[in-house]
Amino acid sequence: MATNNGDVLMLEAAPEAARPWASAANAEVIDALPYIDDDYGNPLIKAEVDRLVEEEMRRSSRKPADFLKELPPLPKFDFENCPVLGKEYERVRAGKPPVRIDFESRYKLELPPASKKNDDAAWKQYLQKNQRSLQQKMIELENLELMSKHGPELWRQNNHRLEVFLTRMQRLAQEQNVEIEKVNRERKYHQQTTAYELNALSQEWRQLCVKNMEIQSACAVLETQLDSFKREAAERGWNLEEKLESAKPLQPQ
Repeated sequence: MATNNGDVLMLEAAPEAARPWASAANAEVIDALPYIDDDYGNPLIKAEVDRLVEEEMRRSSRKPADFLKELPPLPKFDFENCPVLGKEYERVRAGKPPVRIDFESRYKLELPPASKKNDDAAWKQYLQKNQRSLQQKMIELENLELMSKHGPELWRQNNHRLEVFLTRMQRLAQEQNVEIEKVNRERKYHQQTTAYELNALSQEWRQLCVKNMEIQSACAVLETQLDSFKREAAERGWNLEEKLESAKPLQPQ
């Protein structure tokens, strides 16, 4: 934000330190004064500006899809220390659905097949599996009991934390809005205050331009008259250069 003796007058692009990937050649400066520049409100000027913008966009080689081209590339994730997470990352990138865990068949009570009804090892294996299923069901019941006992209070505490966080975020957003409004009011005040000086300078510039054109026109008339006098002197056979050299300079009185 450019300043003139502390006065906020216009916006500028972000400093180079904020965009280390951008070169100085691509720096942009916004020198608009939105609070005093009302030319865009003229329909004729607005139509001409829109036409120029559309023409520049057609001639521009930068397309809307390339607006992130100047940013540094994203780091490459290899997930060397976590291959499971790497597989999940590749699955998400490929757009594949997640693998569903089948808890029903995993903890379902089963009996040995008819061909292994007299096999003690098979009975022990299925017994261990059913014991695991029974233990899983007991854990689920305990979780349900704990949820029914402590769940409502935990939800209330969590909702309270979310409400506190929401209040804090709203307060920060309100503070930022106040700062933004303060900057906008300062810019508006300083631009409107400086508008008188800018208008006076613009009027003076126009007057000087008109005066310069009048001087150029008068000089052109004098040069035309001088050429005419030279031609007349040449026709009469007068040597103006000798007369000018012999002429005595005027002495101040």
